[in-house]
Amino acid sequence: MDDIMQLKMALDSRDMYGMIAGMPDHLEEGLAIGRSVDLRNLEAETFHSVLVAGMGGSAIAGDIAKSYLLDQLDIPLWVCRHYDMPEFVNKRTLVIASSYSGNTEETLSAYDRALDRGARVIAISTGGKLAEKAAADDVPLMRIKPGLQPRAALGYSLAPLLMVLSRFGLCQDQGHDILVAAASMRRWAKAYAPDSVDNPALQLARELRGTIPIIYAGYDRFDAVAYRFKCQVNENAETPAFANVFPEFNHNELVGYRGLYGLNDTFSVVILRDNQDHRRIKARMDIVTLLLKEKGIKVLTLESHPGSELERIFYFIQLLDFASYYMALLNGLDPYPVQAIDHLKNELSKVN
Repeated sequence: MDDIMQLKMALDSRDMYGMIAGMPDHLEEGLAIGRSVDLRNLEAETFHSVLVAGMGGSAIAGDIAKSYLLDQLDIPLWVCRHYDMPEFVNKRTLVIASSYSGNTEETLSAYDRALDRGARVIAISTGGKLAEKAAADDVPLMRIKPGLQPRAALGYSLAPLLMVLSRFGLCQDQGHDILVAAASMRRWAKAYAPDSVDNPALQLARELRGTIPIIYAGYDRFDAVAYRFKCQVNENAETPAFANVFPEFNHNELVGYRGLYGLNDTFSVVILRDNQDHRRIKARMDIVTLLLKEKGIKVLTLESHPGSELERIFYFIQLLDFASYYMALLNGLDPYPVQAIDHLKNELSKVN
């Protein structure tokens, strides 16, 4: 415990711990932003599809919304991580352009293409070029709090998105569920503090240290959560990680474990389980766990916390965000900077 406190003080230069711990506040503030944005120019519209345009930490909100609202939306929700728009986008498409910095080049391009197609657009950003474009084009802007890493701003990206969809009548009102999830996260966060005696996030980080995590979840609810953890391990802990879903990976990736060639200790498999998983998914998880353990692969099983769907989703997100944070500290790294991404952007700025 003392070692972790010392590592936190020595390495966490920008208080990434506080950013992760602040997610309940971000959800509540994002809820207020989504409730207050002026949508009068759009409220008479009838939409046939929804598309979230974004990259990285801004796009993951779209992934989570898509999984979470699977049983509520009666129109398709797509996530676009690209410069262009799919061909189906037209005047009956609601496009949410989300860029935390407001300067993500792919999202700015997608925003322009959406307007070219006649789509109705709403922007989510702290400012930057996206805010400038929104003001010039009379596009509603949900301006969120600056000063975070985009990956730590999930609450600000997701809550306004959910509220806008509910305000258009595309899903049930999300306000109560968001507030309940935020309150639960405040209670759970105490267990993840550096001075907590039995810290499940720190325990998980220690189990994963020195290995490449591979995260599996059921497709219908936690696919986006598995991918989120993969990305958090990549960015916070600067460690390779991979994610896939049941049952799809049983039809291809599973076979690859026969050819480990002595690399058994290189990987740790994390399986995210939920009581509401399809019964055949539960059976697959049981069988795969045994198969992998027989091959000498470490398998860690995590169970969701009882509660609403949104609570269960955020239980995993919070636990796994903190686990990636502690992985960074155990690796002797500051969890805040993403030098490889900054270098890539700098090099791209030189390309016409």
